Amino acid sequence: MITGYVEKIVYKNNENAYCVLEVSSKGDDFVLVGTFPFISEGDYIEADGKMTVHPVYGEQLQVTSYKIKQPDDIAGIEKYLSSGAIKGIGPGLTSKIIRKFGEETIRIIEEEPERLAEIKGISERMAIEISAQVEEKKDMRSAMMFLSGYGLSMKMALKIYKVYGTEIYSVIENNPYQLADDIEGIGFKIADEIARRVGFKADSEYRIKSGILYVLAQAGGYGHMYLPSEELIDACRQLLGEDAGPITDILDNMQFDKRVIIKEGNVYAASAYYTELNIARLLTDINAAVPVKIITGGPGTGKTTNIKNFITQYEKEGLEIACAAPTGRAAKRMEEATGHQASTIHRLLEVTVSGDMDGNPDRDAYTGDGYEGARFARNESCPLEYDVVIIDEMSMVDSYLMNSLLKAIVPGTKLILVGDMNQLPSVGPGNVLKDIISSGCFDVMKLTRIYRQDEQSDIIINAHKMIGGEDIDIAKQSRDFVFVKRNDPDSIISAMLTLVKDKLPDYVDADIEDIQVMSPMKKGALGVERLNSILQSYLNPSSADKAEKELNSVIWREGDKVMQIRNNYRIEWEIRDSRGYAVKHGEGIYNGDIGIIREVNLFAEEISVEFDEGRIATYGFSDMNELELAYAVTIHKSQGSEYPAVVIPVYQGPRMLMTRNIVYTAVTRAQKCVTLVGIPECFREMCENTQEMKRYSGLRERLIEFNS
Repeated sequence: MITGYVEKIVYKNNENAYCVLEVSSKGDDFVLVGTFPFISEGDYIEADGKMTVHPVYGEQLQVTSYKIKQPDDIAGIEKYLSSGAIKGIGPGLTSKIIRKFGEETIRIIEEEPERLAEIKGISERMAIEISAQVEEKKDMRSAMMFLSGYGLSMKMALKIYKVYGTEIYSVIENNPYQLADDIEGIGFKIADEIARRVGFKADSEYRIKSGILYVLAQAGGYGHMYLPSEELIDACRQLLGEDAGPITDILDNMQFDKRVIIKEGNVYAASAYYTELNIARLLTDINAAVPVKIITGGPGTGKTTNIKNFITQYEKEGLEIACAAPTGRAAKRMEEATGHQASTIHRLLEVTVSGDMDGNPDRDAYTGDGYEGARFARNESCPLEYDVVIIDEMSMVDSYLMNSLLKAIVPGTKLILVGDMNQLPSVGPGNVLKDIISSGCFDVMKLTRIYRQDEQSDIIINAHKMIGGEDIDIAKQSRDFVFVKRNDPDSIISAMLTLVKDKLPDYVDADIEDIQVMSPMKKGALGVERLNSILQSYLNPSSADKAEKELNSVIWREGDKVMQIRNNYRIEWEIRDSRGYAVKHGEGIYNGDIGIIREVNLFAEEISVEFDEGRIATYGFSDMNELELAYAVTIHKSQGSEYPAVVIPVYQGPRMLMTRNIVYTAVTRAQKCVTLVGIPECFREMCENTQEMKRYSGLRERLIEFNS
């Protein structure tokens, strides 16, 4: 434990309160690192933690807990007040205050602030303002210590205090489950632990309601818009325990309060149900004014040609056209293929972050990965000003993004939706493209004829064979569809390393970082976590001239290939010229964006990543959960992207992941060459496995209801 004065705040991250402090204690100087909300130079601090040795900056205390103490002598009081910790008091006034009140100074400021006006240069108003500052700091620190007593980190406690202020005491006492509703990052389990410490019983109505909403939110993470009531109740029993009380009765009460909607025995979170209902209503209205057109088909069937033809036709008519796709990579491909400017759907809708806009913009209902804190300026109150809207890669569009898009389109606008319904469904909840097509309510152009036969692309031919259930001759000598037989994980990895490092870059005329390894699995001998660790060690090994940092059991090294795994609308980026000066600024890095780590700054605790088009974004060490190593990615994460060459391990795995549409999606991500490495029988089993993970989605039924 170290007790002393904060001599200097060497570094402070205002977003998460991570600080590097210089502290003077009993004649010695120490460096303290950790999360310190509301810290000021001159504060008298008592800190506990673990002493470590930084490879560059030497010995420092990694602080796990701390508290601010009142200075207990004249020298300490003077150091604190003259540090600037209290706005309006500098060294001059500090001397006057201490001469007047001595060791009673802090007590006078807190309990009798009006007496400060006895000092020349301090008015009554200023005296009250000084006291208010001291009281506010005291309230903040008390609340932070109160919250830390429930096992919360300082970072999380700071987030809670910013929402509730001093009301946090009544929230914790009356209903700690409210935290899960109001604050991103606090789920049911954290709130439940706090409630347990407070003394809430297992059958508390607050607990059961929060548990039900948590189970529905978790289901959304697996793509579901609802759960059948039996499945929901079973999941709640597993979460809450058998002594949780009458879940069915509380479900009925929640429906009465409109927190859930029960439709045909299926339970929706209210926001999910009304999202589906709104999509159905808006699509039906747009279709009634000018027919909505859906174009679907596999690779090489002419989807892009049809888009280009529509663009040419509508440009001749003088119509304004907007082209968009769900991801930046997909939008870039759309623009290159059609010659017409394209953007992400988020940029089309003019995304920004909460609190940055005037008026009353649309707040997307989805509070999971991708939309938290985001607003779209374009909505029903401020619609898009285009005559035609064309959306590509529709299989990737989830229900919440579709709802936001449709809100911004007025009836009379031509809407063209393009996608491959055999691709994997969206990462977010819903089954939008398939539900729209299967509803039978819209004009659907199904493309089945392959028009790119002249290129003799076995990627395209074999992809269509997969969908048709036809056998694929993996022994055929092909220039772009290759199967390398290997029997065990280590030999599979060895062959993939040779392909990525030595064979494929020259073969497809691409850099090593453009060759993409894809796996169906995240865990296991051939899951992306293990593959990334191995590929990193061979493709970007440790060296003295490359800084690195280990965080959460992952080594992040300069030169590493990484992927953003959630939409971050708030993060700033810049594009620099050859001299390193910023020439362009912007905000937003999105799920699926791939970049290279350019700098690991161990002192500032930051990592800089360069994404497409030279956009450089900086992440604090505590924000690195937004990134993953990307030498290998899951096939799900590859949606909407194309790569010069793709390498896929083929080995035994969970049947739900070894499916036809998963391998089909992976194969169709390759532009010039796809190489499968592994066991032929496993590949055949994947092609024959037509099982798809069931997604509970009611959009098809809602569309039929509106059109019946």
